Amino acid sequence: MLLQNQTVLVTGAGRGLGRHLAQAFADEGAAVVVNYRNSSDAAHALAEKIGPDRAIALPADVTDAAQVDVLFTQARKQFGRPVTTVVNNALPDFSFNGDARRRADEIGYGDFAAQLDGIVGGAVNTIQAALPGMREAGGGTVINIGTNLFQNPVVPYHDYTAAKAALLSLTRTFAADLGPEGIRVNMVSGGLLRTTDASAATPEEVFDLIAASTPLRKVTTPADFAAAVLFFASDWSRAVTGQNLVVDGGLVMN
Repeated sequence: MLLQNQTVLVTGAGRGLGRHLAQAFADEGAAVVVNYRNSSDAAHALAEKIGPDRAIALPADVTDAAQVDVLFTQARKQFGRPVTTVVNNALPDFSFNGDARRRADEIGYGDFAAQLDGIVGGAVNTIQAALPGMREAGGGTVINIGTNLFQNPVVPYHDYTAAKAALLSLTRTFAADLGPEGIRVNMVSGGLLRTTDASAATPEEVFDLIAASTPLRKVTTPADFAAAVLFFASDWSRAVTGQNLVVDGGLVMN
């Protein structure tokens, strides 16, 4: 399906990377559901900027299946057609500060459970809510947002990294299960991006160090990352499913 004919849900799209992803889809002519949990003002401002005919800002905590069901119902009512592309970007509360994270001898399983519930549980809820509409449309696309940290664990984000690794497993098992119905499931994984809310406090020398460590000698931007997400949503990747594409300038090579 051409991007301009798609209805795309981006979870956690009120700010950060999600905002960039929602805008990228809108720039290609897609109808966009800007999901948010807390960032109401920013989400509604983005939807207003895109325009009421092609964007709507809708609240939902993706860990709550009932809220997710309402989200999909409202999206369909707004655009008159089902959501055909889901981008699972939303995160539970997390501090991207390596110095402040608890180390292996300090972290409790509750931290892991919270990240698993938000990252994996949220993805399960959105995918399951999307399936009836995707089946009606004759297919669909799911793009899960991952991280390169489980291949290059340079910071002790134990709980976050474990949940993202579990999300990759879900990506592959769901891809195998849903593929016969024309529903593709892939993951796009990045590292530190220049610049999102999560990396806003990163010192310039850290960006320079990362750039020098990559073959491309640059730090990936949100626009670079969004281009890879658009690829997985487009017909250019129509024969690709169950894959994890690392978009970090070659810092991690599979």
